[in-house]
Amino acid sequence: MRGVIAGQAREHRFLALYALAWAGSTIAYVPFLTLLLPMHVGDLAGSEAVRWLAATTFLGAIAASLCNIAFGWASDLVGRRRPFVLAGLLLSSVMLQIAPRTGTLLSLTAVIALWQVGLNMMLGPLSAWAGDQVPDGRKGLLGGLLAFAPASGALAGALATLGDAFSLETRFAVVGVIVGLCVLPLVLLGEDGFAQGVAKPAEGSAVARKVLKGMATRMWLARLLVQISEASLFAFFYLWLRSVDPGLADGAIARVLLTAMVIGALVALVAGGRADRTGQPVSPLVLSSIGAALGLIIMAFAAGRDGAIVGYILFGLSTSAFLALHSAHTLRVLPDSARRGRDLGLFNLTNTIPSLAMPALTLALVPSLGFSALFVVLALLALCATVLLIGLRRAA
Repeated sequence: MRGVIAGQAREHRFLALYALAWAGSTIAYVPFLTLLLPMHVGDLAGSEAVRWLAATTFLGAIAASLCNIAFGWASDLVGRRRPFVLAGLLLSSVMLQIAPRTGTLLSLTAVIALWQVGLNMMLGPLSAWAGDQVPDGRKGLLGGLLAFAPASGALAGALATLGDAFSLETRFAVVGVIVGLCVLPLVLLGEDGFAQGVAKPAEGSAVARKVLKGMATRMWLARLLVQISEASLFAFFYLWLRSVDPGLADGAIARVLLTAMVIGALVALVAGGRADRTGQPVSPLVLSSIGAALGLIIMAFAAGRDGAIVGYILFGLSTSAFLALHSAHTLRVLPDSARRGRDLGLFNLTNTIPSLAMPALTLALVPSLGFSALFVVLALLALCATVLLIGLRRAA
């Protein structure tokens, strides 16, 4: 009995440290990519801000794709996650402080590429660390806790833009301090991953591995479709909402982001706990993908600021819940725990491929047809994800 209680205490302790660290890793990029980078690019590029923002997003996504796989795989081979997370934290933090001090768009692009290297040196092994330590029966709860990470990123963005008198350098510094305070407790106090990893019960069965590969493929495609929608709003949310209401303050925009993500986190926490109890982890993914599509349709046909904000909040809470619960369920269906870091890096392509495709999609639709046409296309993609997930639920 004491051993069981001690084991549960270790699980709870690790979950708390990990949730805090994952929130910190999200804070490392959410305020930067949604608010601080667009502000800086806007100052440097003026009327060409959309094109330069698309270019920096494209190049950053290439660096992110390669580095996430490489460092996740390297942590598999080394058998440790902690050193990579710490090194990535240090490099990304340094680049984050250099970014606002760049005076040209080319130098800013180079800094962003190096920042992506450090960020994904941290993110790749960090995502695998959870799979090493959290058993399947707790992964729904893990997903619910992970959903608070985007809300934490939005809160950091709100704090960084709270004072209009703050310089851009000060805003970047605030974000960097928060990231360190969140990630370092896990690095210093958490049990390292992989060597003590949680083994899959069916790992020896060739049939089970084949089934898991099929499920993982459907999961990959569904996430890719939702992520194309999320990435488009992630990069251009600031500029879109400013086009709806040019007088909307930076702080108000950050609070809209925060509201959507907090509600989404609460929904994911409840849904993840229920998924653990019922053994039905796919149902919340189906519902949240439908919610994302509805939010996009509302945004596409919104006549003013209030309708646009309502649509975005529905979209934001739905995608926040979807992505967190999807990440947790992915850890259940990966067929090879010995290469978890590598496989999660490949899954992370669903985060970065949209960033490669999204600029072209946006530039093809927005200049001639406006954001409404883009949102309709993105809603159709979210509905395609729903169809894939319904098939996955039936197969399960």
